[in-house]
Amino acid sequence: MSALAASILSGDPRAIARGISLVENETQEGPALVRELFERSGRAFIVGVTGAPGAGKSTLVDGIVSRWRKAGRTVGVLAVDPTSPFSGGAMLGDRVRMQAHAQDAGVFIRSMATRGHLGGLARATTDAALVLDAAGKDFVAIETVGVGQDEVEIARTADVSIVVLVPGMGDEVQALKAGVMEIADIFVVNKADRDGADRAVAEIESLLGLHTYPEGQWRPAIVRTEATTGRGLDDLVEVITRFGKQSSTIDLRRRSRARTQLRAVLAARLMQQVESRVSEMDMDNLVDRIAARTLDPYTAADQVLGVSGLKGPGSQS
Repeated sequence: MSALAASILSGDPRAIARGISLVENETQEGPALVRELFERSGRAFIVGVTGAPGAGKSTLVDGIVSRWRKAGRTVGVLAVDPTSPFSGGAMLGDRVRMQAHAQDAGVFIRSMATRGHLGGLARATTDAALVLDAAGKDFVAIETVGVGQDEVEIARTADVSIVVLVPGMGDEVQALKAGVMEIADIFVVNKADRDGADRAVAEIESLLGLHTYPEGQWRPAIVRTEATTGRGLDDLVEVITRFGKQSSTIDLRRRSRARTQLRAVLAARLMQQVESRVSEMDMDNLVDRIAARTLDPYTAADQVLGVSGLKGPGSQS
């Protein structure tokens, strides 16, 4: 085992930071590190928090972390931010709300940039969560970038998905759209002291009433909170704990996550093979022909796969 992996397993924060950097920067050392840590992971409970910008996600996560720490649990936080168009790094404005935990050895907070990756998460979020898991964190909270319906990717990454809404901003209507609605295990109506909170809860309840939940299947919960004052956060933590006891649901989630991870790694590896065997000039030529309508994209893809030693589904045998 490498010295870095051993240090991560011991919970060394500097080693954790370096390990996350390796997987985030997609270095050659990243996959090797994941291989070393993989068997020692799988114990942390991953909590995904998503919602529109301004919903109070960071303040909410900060409050949840405080309650987990009071219970003696260790926590990792991955805050996924939009990518700066200038530096390519994360815009870290929201992280100031979590500074209360900056000196707490039991909490590790890391901001990650999406780097143009769609779905509200950075491409390396799953591997970064694995590093925190292997480091012994009891909970890993992932706060997504907050970009609307693209947030559905969090459901493929977390054990439980929390959708945060704010009364009076139209968020409740957005939540009723199928994509976001279907990922929520828990709806949080934050800033519940505002006018419109009762309406938001009623609209969510109304939509949930249209679905049939078989006996034993989790029915999404609705929790009212005021993250700035802490009101309702104990209830939210209790609901998260209750969801964590749904072992059959958690097992299905983790199997689905394993499938998603495998497909993502395969896709990345296949693209690496293609890029190593097809020159940029040849790729540009194909693009030009597609743009000129002299070649369709499916035939072009089959040609690329053929050059790469692979066979596309439309290729002639």
